[in-house]
Amino acid sequence: MSSTPTAGNNTAAAAGTAGHYTALVCRALSDDLSGLAFEQVARRPLAPDEIRVRMRATALGFPDLLMTRGLYQVKPPLPYVPGMESCAEIIEIGAQSGAPWPCGQRVIVSGKEGALAHERIVRRTQLRPVPEGLSDEQAAALTSQGVTAYVSLVRRAQLERGETLLVHGASGGVGLAAVRLGAHLGARVIATGSSAAKLAVAAANGAHETVDLSVVGAGGLRDRIRELTADKGVDVVFDPVGGDLFDASIRCLIWGGRLVVVGFASGRIPSVAANQILIRGISVIGVRAGEYGRRDPVRGAENIIEVDRLARAGVLLPHIGLRLPLLRAIEGFEKLAARQSVGRIVVTP
Repeated sequence: MSSTPTAGNNTAAAAGTAGHYTALVCRALSDDLSGLAFEQVARRPLAPDEIRVRMRATALGFPDLLMTRGLYQVKPPLPYVPGMESCAEIIEIGAQSGAPWPCGQRVIVSGKEGALAHERIVRRTQLRPVPEGLSDEQAAALTSQGVTAYVSLVRRAQLERGETLLVHGASGGVGLAAVRLGAHLGARVIATGSSAAKLAVAAANGAHETVDLSVVGAGGLRDRIRELTADKGVDVVFDPVGGDLFDASIRCLIWGGRLVVVGFASGRIPSVAANQILIRGISVIGVRAGEYGRRDPVRGAENIIEVDRLARAGVLLPHIGLRLPLLRAIEGFEKLAARQSVGRIVVTP
């Protein structure tokens, strides 16, 4: 990567200089984001099978933050440009790219890195058209949260109409997607969160009941769930948090219930005693939605088609909680680290 540093508050350099563009570059892994800096990156010619896109919006996610610390399963070689999910506009097409769209087409861009920049080079397989009716910001934030919710609740947990779904981290992007999808599927949705303000967002997105963990704590979750379900418990738990909430969730499940493990945002990776699984007849289901699609490409493609359809129908529309310009992207990472975000944080050029 050929680049030169540029001041983070230098708006004149925002779009880049002739032959260069601005990108947020990670040159060192760190817990405090000190390895990130804005740089001018040299623009290179396209290979015949490549496509150049101009970024319109990039959604920040917890995996992006973990990657800057070296704590995510994907570890790109340094230096790299963070950012997995984005919406962009095609500006140049290689002669052998196989792109069926013209310049100017809005597209959703997928990838493990490269989105926190003013432009990037991609291949045809990384692009798909933006579903009708979605803004740039919604399109940027759609894929990972939508596919994670869909694979978790439909493919793996097989959530049924009339069942009760408990969603942890319900004010985050993936949590809100699970709330909206669960309600759409006909489940009774109970959302947990760390404040009344965050839970108000979950309720506005379809949660039927909410549990404020700042009041009851993980230790009081089981009793509160028993109160809400007439002592029955819940059929499915959607858990991107882990830690103490995972432990409490085991005790909230009915006989034959399913606990879907999506992540460990709390920082502690929990464990469960095998006798609990046996005696209670429960299932603990791990979900890596991207890996699901890679292992089963046919269903993976079907998942994307269904997520786009649900987005067009208004079911999986992402909640954008904070908008920032690209040159304040590090501030967005800081809010993610401090658990101060509701919905998705999106940065735009």
